[in-house]
Amino acid sequence: MDYPTVSSGTIGHVAHGKSTVVKAISGVQTVRFKNELERNITIKLGYANAKIYKCEDERCPRPMCYKAYGSGKEDSPLCDVPGFENARMKLLRHVSFVDCPGHDILMATMLNGAAIMDGALLLIAANESCPQPQTSEHLAAVEIMRLQHIIILQNKIDLIQESVAINQHEAIQKFIQKTIADGAPVVPISAQLKYNVDVVCEYLINKIPVPERNFVDPPNMIVIRSFDVNKPGSEVEEIKGGVAGGSILRGVLKVNQKIEVRPGIVVKDENGNMKCTPIYSRIVSLYAEQNELQFAVPGGLIGVGTTMDPTLTRADRLVGQVLGDIGSLPDVFVELEVNFFLLRRLLGVRTKGTEKQGKVSKLTKAEILMLNIGSMSTGAKVVAVKNDLAKLQLTSPVCTSKGEKVALSRRIEKHWRLIGWGQIQAGLTLDVPPCLI
Repeated sequence: MDYPTVSSGTIGHVAHGKSTVVKAISGVQTVRFKNELERNITIKLGYANAKIYKCEDERCPRPMCYKAYGSGKEDSPLCDVPGFENARMKLLRHVSFVDCPGHDILMATMLNGAAIMDGALLLIAANESCPQPQTSEHLAAVEIMRLQHIIILQNKIDLIQESVAINQHEAIQKFIQKTIADGAPVVPISAQLKYNVDVVCEYLINKIPVPERNFVDPPNMIVIRSFDVNKPGSEVEEIKGGVAGGSILRGVLKVNQKIEVRPGIVVKDENGNMKCTPIYSRIVSLYAEQNELQFAVPGGLIGVGTTMDPTLTRADRLVGQVLGDIGSLPDVFVELEVNFFLLRRLLGVRTKGTEKQGKVSKLTKAEILMLNIGSMSTGAKVVAVKNDLAKLQLTSPVCTSKGEKVALSRRIEKHWRLIGWGQIQAGLTLDVPPCLI
């Protein structure tokens, strides 16, 4: 159990405590970047792994018998509930958390994270009214991605009185009616003081099942982060290859396996036509946080060390690309035909006083949209619209397959807002040069 088997995302409005909850459960600070720390917001996708344990002693009271530790913890620690100090704890589940940004400008990053979630924790701060703009927008995004398993956490209850909490609980129940989160448990917590975190652990185990995984097909992994791990001033002999982080959708990756990354390196020739050259490489190491693996299976987040040039992977350059066995990856598209469904109302925009939320106007020819396919965000120009079919010309090629979901966003008042979703019906593919090695 050194690798996580299930990915859970944290979603919700900005500053409602998504990163704090991940820290309360896993002990890992997900905010790593200087500009994130200065502004106190998540900008990149954060991630952390946690192991969830349960006390083996049957008499150990619920929910205290559940406990979460970071992924480096041994598999059967001692229970720390008073009176049961001698009992061992059993490792039930190893979970990956994808910590999404809640800021409205960073909606694209949140949609990329939603591509690899199996379940979601929706955070709602108790000291603000419900629903805040991004609360509803993230919930709609999760609904598009067909996430069934949602747990609602009413955070910051240490800041308000009991009567306010009860009123807000009713507001939350009213808000989630007729959405995908209808009937989801609402757990009051305080992430800072770690109140009720054990209850959240229990719900994570009981409410978010591990989906059936496919180990047999050729491996296919979505990249959501990529880095150059070399320090400045490294000697030539010490330089390590690029690292890609993401979640395997199906298949198994092994150390020393030869891999391909599509679309790879994209260039335009003189005539303005796109050309893509896949990156061929070999896996040198596999990690789940601190734990080194020999093979990686579908489920949580995995870091893959390769032999490719680190300049190709630095600063998240590989995000949205697909990694897998040579010759088994899906096609690379430059034009897509999607059948789309638009939301009735605009989400995620503050409405002043009494005015209704704006309607989503129809797609018009030649307008520019943003598409999220898997973890790839790309611009798309609408070439033609007919009923609920649209033909979209992509600004950068995408490796995907027919039947995949796409999220559509439109620029409204300088921000990208989610306006609908679609399914890929057909498309124009690029010729990928064959592997020469």
